[in-house]
Amino acid sequence: MTPALCALLARYNLWMNQRLFEAAAQLPQAALFEDRGAFFGSLFDTMNHILVADLLWLHRLVQLEGLAAHRPVLAAFPQPASLSQRLAGSLSELAALRMQVDAALQAVVGCLTEPQLAQALRYRSVAGQAQEKIVGLLLMHLFNHQTHHR
Repeated sequence: MTPALCALLARYNLWMNQRLFEAAAQLPQAALFEDRGAFFGSLFDTMNHILVADLLWLHRLVQLEGLAAHRPVLAAFPQPASLSQRLAGSLSELAALRMQVDAALQAVVGCLTEPQLAQALRYRSVAGQAQEKIVGLLLMHLFNHQTHHR
């Protein structure tokens, strides 16, 4: 994983999220919240889960040395306690938060260096378990996770 590839994936991610929310906005409200048997039930809750995961990773990533400048921006966002914590009550609220988080993700990813991508990040899972993973691989997981659910 290189800084250039990370930046490209973040731009692609933004584009796909915009398309997803535009398509979802065409659906009746009831259809958004209908249980479809997906991992998180409804389309809305699946879109919410993607955002939850991104926030969890962003809160962890800004703890890296050299990313302290991004911490105040992230501090304004929720820190989810579970993978299914609902962050918004409507599609418009979720879309607004999604746009803000995508901007933060692009900013964080855009300033990562090769050494940062190669270093290990220590964090705790939502279950409280200590974890340690390579930053570049975590970002690959983050982007693949979004694609998987979209």
